Amino acid sequence: MNYVNGRGAQINTPNKFHQHQREVMHVEAIDEWIQDDPKTTYLEDVSKTIVNRVDSPDVGMIYSVNPYKGCEHGCIYCFARNSFEYWGYSAGVDFETKIIVKKDAAKLLRKFLMNPRYECEPLSFSGNTDCYQPIERKLRITRSLLEVCSEFNQPVCLITKNSGMLRDIDILASMGQKNHASVMVSITSLNESLRLVMEPRTTTAKQRLKLIETLSKSGVKTGVMIGPVIPGLNDHEIHHILQAAQRAGAVYASYTFIRLNGVIGLLFQDWLHKNFPDRAEKVLNLIKASHDGKLNDSRFGVRMRGEGNIAEIVAKQFTTYRNKFGLTQKFQLDCSGFHRPGTQISLF
Repeated sequence: MNYVNGRGAQINTPNKFHQHQREVMHVEAIDEWIQDDPKTTYLEDVSKTIVNRVDSPDVGMIYSVNPYKGCEHGCIYCFARNSFEYWGYSAGVDFETKIIVKKDAAKLLRKFLMNPRYECEPLSFSGNTDCYQPIERKLRITRSLLEVCSEFNQPVCLITKNSGMLRDIDILASMGQKNHASVMVSITSLNESLRLVMEPRTTTAKQRLKLIETLSKSGVKTGVMIGPVIPGLNDHEIHHILQAAQRAGAVYASYTFIRLNGVIGLLFQDWLHKNFPDRAEKVLNLIKASHDGKLNDSRFGVRMRGEGNIAEIVAKQFTTYRNKFGLTQKFQLDCSGFHRPGTQISLF
C-alpha cells in the first residue's frame, strides 16, 4: 500500500470544475496516485477582500476572516477541502500542499473596518481554514490581523487546532481583558495515534490543553470544540475530552457531528480503509445511519448534528457531560468600544 506519512489525504480527487483532466487513475477510477512525498508550496493571493459574510444559520457567525486558503494541518474530514476546487486544485493532497496566502490581509481588513457602513459585529477567524497553521510562524499574517482589530477595538472569536496561537498571547490577553477576544480550541481526540493519521500536522491534544490553560489564565474566554464526532472512531472520548478541557480552564463546549459533503466522502473512505480496514465499513454505516442513509446531509439545522439513534446518543452524551463539567458559559463579546482611528467622536 502506498501511504504518504504526514498527510491526511492520500489521493488527489478530480476537480469537478475542470472540463479536461489528465490523471493517473486507480482501478477504482476515482483518484490520482501520489507517487512521492509531496512538499508544501506557498502561493500569493490577490483577493480584494479578507472578510466574508456567512449566511449559514448553523455556524454562529456573521463574518469570517481567513488569511490562508488550503491548510497544511491535513485534517481528512475538513469541509473546507471542497472550496479548494474553486481555485483550480484538488480537494485532496493539493489542499494540504498548495497553500494560498493573503499577504495583504491586514491592509484589506483595515479598509473593511474603515467603511462607515460597517456596523461592528465579532469577526470569526478560521471560519474555513486554520489561521494558525504552520506557515503562520513565519508569515505572521494572523498576528497582523489581530493588531488591526486591537487598534479598532474590534472583537474577534478564533478557533484553532494549533498551539502556535501562544505566540500571540500578549495581544490576545490584552483584547481578552476588554472582552474583545474569545477562543475555541478544537480537540477531536486524546489518542495520539488517531490524531497522527487523522490530523497529521496539528499539535498534540496535550499542547492544545496547555493552550486552553494559558489563554484562560490570561483572561481570554476559552472553550473546547469537539469537531467532528465520528461514531466508531472518537465518539467514546466525549467524556474525557470535556473533562480534560474543563480542568484546563475551558468554560464552554460545543461539537459537530461528522458529515462528508462533496468529494470529502471519497477522500475519507480511502483514508479510512487504509488506516482502519477492520472497522471501516462499520464506521461508514454508522455515519450513513445518521444522515438518512448517506454520508452527508446539507439541510440547515440537521447537517451539523445528524439524526437517528446514533446521533441522538452522541447528543445526549455531550449534553450530559457538558452540564456535568459546567461548560455552558456562552461567549458574548463587547462591541460597544469599536472606533475608527483618526475619526473624531461627537460630544453632542
